[in-house]
Amino acid sequence: MSPAVPRAIAIDVGGTGIKAALIDAHAGVHHQLWRPTARERGPEAVIRTITDLATELAEAARRAGAPAHAIGLALPGIVDEAAGTVLYSATIGWRDIPFGDLIAKATGLPVAITHDVRAGGIAEARLGAGRGHRRFLFVPIGTSIAAAIMTDATPEPGAHHRAGEIGHLTIRPGGDQCACGARGCAETYASATAISRRYAMTTGHSADAAEVAARSAAGEEAARRVWEQAIDALADTLLQTMTIIDPPLIVLGGGVAESGELLLSPLRAAMASKAVVAAVPVLAQAELGDRAGCLGAGLAALDLITVRSDRGGRVR
Repeated sequence: MSPAVPRAIAIDVGGTGIKAALIDAHAGVHHQLWRPTARERGPEAVIRTITDLATELAEAARRAGAPAHAIGLALPGIVDEAAGTVLYSATIGWRDIPFGDLIAKATGLPVAITHDVRAGGIAEARLGAGRGHRRFLFVPIGTSIAAAIMTDATPEPGAHHRAGEIGHLTIRPGGDQCACGARGCAETYASATAISRRYAMTTGHSADAAEVAARSAAGEEAARRVWEQAIDALADTLLQTMTIIDPPLIVLGGGVAESGELLLSPLRAAMASKAVVAAVPVLAQAELGDRAGCLGAGLAALDLITVRSDRGGRVR
């Protein structure tokens, strides 16, 4: 890489792993690293891991003669991007952590903070299935379910930084208890975690969501029941969301969407059969897979470099 090309360190923090990379102005990925989140060590230990990764990548870029100009962090929980703070994360156990200040102090670089799902939405808008679409909803379905409401490649965080928490829509009143404390939440029925749990309860065997989908397609009756229940729940969730937001496109990501048409075809049919007021949008599979959060964090950091440059700030 030329030293003159803007570069950013990108870090995407997940429940099980932390992805990091050096990303250039053309979204080229360099110096990829991975560390286990190891959240069982406690929230402060995870902060140290993130800080160590940021400083390690910054030093590696300097040694290579192509230093980074900014850092982007995609973080789980309730994230105040403007303040650079994670207000709360049940996944890690954080509360009021000023990541922007902490990482800037450790590295001497400007820091862009974003929510992990909104980071994925940014990446899909610019590089993936959302390209060319002014408005769409990005919905990763993994351990949980959430959404990024995208307009002009920009996510809407909401007045209280909670926009898109569709996994906590009540779709089965009085149903199973969710980790949030409510009953009948969407993610207790349609997340990858829920699909795996329900399959294990039914059969006594473990399988991830993609495996359940494949077994359903192969004719296994138990898998078919679990998969159809999940699709029915997801259809209800998305139709509730469509009634309010009405986007022309939904981009589905996460582990469940890796099933491709095994998910999309029956989901389209279920939504069409249930729709009353809501219009059924186009459904598409995300294109960037588990790279989306890291790429989105890098893009947010590169935007920060551009803003500083436009305002007369020096790109270091």
